[in-house]
Amino acid sequence: MKALHIYRTYFPDPPGGLQEAIRQISLATKACGVESKIFTLSPQPVPRELTVAEGQVIRSKSWAAPASCDLGGLDAFRQYRRLADWADVLHFHFPWPFGDVLRMMGGSGKPAVMTYHSDVVRQRFLGSIYGPLMARMLSSMSAVVATSPAYAKSSTVLASLVAPQRLQVIPLGIGDYANSDFAQRCGPQTLARMALGDKPYFLSLGVLRYYKGLHTLIEAAPLIPATLVIAGSGPEMQNLKKLAADVGASNVIFAGQVSEEEKIALLKGCRAMLLPSHLRSEAFGMVLVEASMFGKPMVCCEVGSGTSFVNEHNVTGFVVPPESPREFAAAACQLLADETLAGQMGLAARARYERLCSAPALGRAYRRLYDQVATAERV
Repeated sequence: MKALHIYRTYFPDPPGGLQEAIRQISLATKACGVESKIFTLSPQPVPRELTVAEGQVIRSKSWAAPASCDLGGLDAFRQYRRLADWADVLHFHFPWPFGDVLRMMGGSGKPAVMTYHSDVVRQRFLGSIYGPLMARMLSSMSAVVATSPAYAKSSTVLASLVAPQRLQVIPLGIGDYANSDFAQRCGPQTLARMALGDKPYFLSLGVLRYYKGLHTLIEAAPLIPATLVIAGSGPEMQNLKKLAADVGASNVIFAGQVSEEEKIALLKGCRAMLLPSHLRSEAFGMVLVEASMFGKPMVCCEVGSGTSFVNEHNVTGFVVPPESPREFAAAACQLLADETLAGQMGLAARARYERLCSAPALGRAYRRLYDQVATAERV
């Protein structure tokens, strides 16, 4: 089975959660006999082709990226057609409007599936213009995948434009590295620069973007008698530092970009993972999957997306209303005060990870889907 993934950007260009999702799908399905190639655009596509563990990455030139929508030229169409001819199944990742144009004008009749990662949330005006193309693209798919039952139910786009028999749910997943030899070597000494000591701390991990709700976490910080480590960099850094100073959140450590060793050490040592994202742009929350892998409880917000699917309320952690600093702080304080409860929820999180979000679960689900649409095309 040969699968071609199509998305606007991919490693080694600046990383993001969606690129990591594609990588994990490719790695997981590789173990199930799927050969993957990834077609993408890059501002500097040199070298044009890269061979990595998950497959082969083929890049064309990105000439512009208005509203984070990378646009390619004639070479992108040539490369897409060549790779579509090679593939048994085309796997699109939404949203990327130029990918829709490739599908409509690329001339390939191959069966196609789409992983629907997120609604168009911020660019509402552009989203209204994009609507007719989006509808045509969705209708051309053999199957559309929502990444959680919550997103499948709450997305008005999926409810109105995708027939129920073509809509499937496959949670995102990640390969287990919590028990690797490398992870075992990452200990407290790795975190010396943060001076965390031996007291409990909470962790927030990821790019500091507008939808991450970190203003809520910082406003909650003075109510939490423990250190809060915010690991990551991004466009909201200066605003968040100013807010922390304004509200007196002296227990917040802005760790900046962390190394892989530091990330693992932080995950191993934290009391819980905190994800205060308040908008549906946080469609799944891969950091929650990583926390679950390490057997850590979580606190997140109910935004009708996959975050409250990964983190089952009162089982693997707590789900609170968005932008509610007092309720967020109360949930964190409960995990801080009751170490036994935190441990029980952490064990439940690890079990849920193995059942729903592990690499074997991810690989089997997508291999079944690929076989299903390829067989249906031949009938």
